Amino acid sequence: MITKMSAPCAASMKEAAQLINQGEVVAFPTETVYGLGADATNEEAVKKIFIAKGRPGDNPLIVHITSVDQIQTVIRGEMPVWAKKLADAYWPGPLTMIFDKGDRIPSCVTAGLDSVAVRIPSHKDARNLIDAAQKPIAAPSANLSGRPSPTTARHVFDDMNGRIPMIIDGGESDVGLESTVLDVRSLPVKVLRPGGITPKMIADIVGEVEVAGSVMRPLKEGETVLSPGMKYKHYAPEGSLVIVKGNQKKVAEAILNMYDATEGEKCILALEGNLKNYPGKNVFSLGKDPKEMAHRLFDALREMDARGVSAIFSEAVDAEGIGLAVMNRLGRAAAFHIVDAGE
Repeated sequence: MITKMSAPCAASMKEAAQLINQGEVVAFPTETVYGLGADATNEEAVKKIFIAKGRPGDNPLIVHITSVDQIQTVIRGEMPVWAKKLADAYWPGPLTMIFDKGDRIPSCVTAGLDSVAVRIPSHKDARNLIDAAQKPIAAPSANLSGRPSPTTARHVFDDMNGRIPMIIDGGESDVGLESTVLDVRSLPVKVLRPGGITPKMIADIVGEVEVAGSVMRPLKEGETVLSPGMKYKHYAPEGSLVIVKGNQKKVAEAILNMYDATEGEKCILALEGNLKNYPGKNVFSLGKDPKEMAHRLFDALREMDARGVSAIFSEAVDAEGIGLAVMNRLGRAAAFHIVDAGE
């Protein structure tokens, strides 16, 4: 299969929408990461997403629409009052909400669950594609399963060339991490995957909010996968990744000791203000703060692969605000190999 990469325009959107309606898979930009989309109402088309990604069938997808008016086509029953308040505050945007699944959505989209994850993206190209196709679009991130999520069309091409017919190149993603996933079927609402919409932002709208314990650990045996990004090792570079947390001075000392004791191509991931703590070492900046780190993280992990780095040592950040999402992604990329420099 030849994979075509096209800039967003009226003609390319029309072509992409035609492919969607023909049961094909198209990669497209969103404000979070690039998505790998198919008609959410077409079971055979959705199966092509899993084939292209090499994604396990028990890992659910997110359904993308462009207005709250369309949500009744994918969910069962009415939106809870608190979900409507969240939609008013954060849709369109990087928030996914989990509802009871409507009959129009095939079970392969939801990994057999009776719930469905729904999002309204804010990226104009994503919205234009959904509107042009006139279908809800099921889409996970447009990477091979387990790899760092793609934040540019080039990342998508690296993973999907020859696997899908078309990629819409809408430039670099703004947020850089996947959406927050929030179960809103009952109160208190529960964060299953952290993202750009933080627990505090959610609490500001609906009051109490819970954060699932699985956000910072692997799922336990028999624990249900309600959201993408929960069960498997995700976002992983090809080299080993170790995260070091604690007092910054001790973190730097621990990273330097591990770096010096490691053979082969190696690199340190650090915040901009801490680069001076690693003189003479191979260091990659993750930006000045957790927000920039969120934007750069997946690109950094892919850059490590491009450089052939076999051992990566990363600073941790406080798991608060957007830092929770950063640590969730880093933790899963490292299979939760986290070292406490204070111990």
